[in-house]
Amino acid sequence: MNATLPHGDRSPDGRLSHADVVAWAASMVERLGERAAEAEELRELPQATMEDAASSGVFEMLVPSERGGHGLGLRSLGEMTRILAHGCVSSAWTLLFLVLHNWFVARGPRELQAAVWGDRPYVLMPGTLTPTGTATPVDGGYELTGRWQWATGVQHADWVMLNGLIRRDEGPEARFFLLPIAEVDVVDVWHTSGMRGTGSNDVVADRVFVPADQTLAAIELAGNSPPGAELSADPFVRYPMVPVLTLVAAAAALGGAEAAVENFRERLSSRVLAYSMGDRQATQPASQVRLSQAQATVRAARLVWDDAVDQVCDVYDGGGVFETVDRGRVRLAAAQTVRLSIDAVSTVLEGSGASVHFADSPLQRISRDLLTLRGHMVFDWDRTAELAGKLELGLDPAPTDLL
Repeated sequence: MNATLPHGDRSPDGRLSHADVVAWAASMVERLGERAAEAEELRELPQATMEDAASSGVFEMLVPSERGGHGLGLRSLGEMTRILAHGCVSSAWTLLFLVLHNWFVARGPRELQAAVWGDRPYVLMPGTLTPTGTATPVDGGYELTGRWQWATGVQHADWVMLNGLIRRDEGPEARFFLLPIAEVDVVDVWHTSGMRGTGSNDVVADRVFVPADQTLAAIELAGNSPPGAELSADPFVRYPMVPVLTLVAAAAALGGAEAAVENFRERLSSRVLAYSMGDRQATQPASQVRLSQAQATVRAARLVWDDAVDQVCDVYDGGGVFETVDRGRVRLAAAQTVRLSIDAVSTVLEGSGASVHFADSPLQRISRDLLTLRGHMVFDWDRTAELAGKLELGLDPAPTDLL
């Protein structure tokens, strides 16, 4: 039976509310936990999970109201991701990006939206940010060639969004190319220790024609005035791309850490220590301290994350925009959220004994997922902290700094 959203908090026109999305995410936690091993074995989301998400309506949550979507935003997406990660971090991450990339479409011009959303009110579209392809202008569009990594959820995709460079006399231009999944090849490379359920395989295109209407300049997608902002009254359409991306991605780590700490608390209550006189671990002062330390750490991560989300929402809902230094602060907050989340998980693992490393233990899976998730370039602590510090000192970012 599919997990559907409750109707009590929906608006009169049937659109989902923030409360609807949160309630659906909470109803999915147990299901995702039960399916986590299957997701790892498949190296993609189980079909039942995709059906649950589709029937709930959450894939349309970021589609603008004018296009028949629910017109929700950062808070709803972040909370959904954080809660889903209590069941399975990989599943939360994958669903997050399949939802989020509809927002990328919403930031594009009318012609792009019509091309991608022509057959249904949402798209299942992995996207890659790194411009590892090249495009040549041709009559009516571009010819695209390249190979791209990290296409999360590509097994479930009907479209794909790829970043490529166009060589021009005045310098290269980064542009995103949106095209049906049937026009590219998917290469099965996703054999990893963590985040296995995301199925983040490679995508290859070989001289594929992409109509001009299915492209968007990277500077327009990431800028403060995306073309789609002129088409919608929903404030979220004009939110800054990189701050949103980093915060919602960090939510998956935060939710996983919260689940790990709660798992540890429950484990302490029942675990009897080996090579003891039947002592329960809960009676050991060191374990009590460790639990408190982990709870304090994950609480700090939550506060950092909440504060950054509030800053973004308050500024953009009020009609303002971020300065460059503000973008650096939010990226630092997202990286700090992930850093603290991993610290909390490490703390509980150190006090959990060897049995948590069996394959059926949620703790070992959460640990593997978060360590792999941390490898995302936006969470690289050294690069992120250096960038934020540079901006605080009034120095200009480099052209390659992701802000």
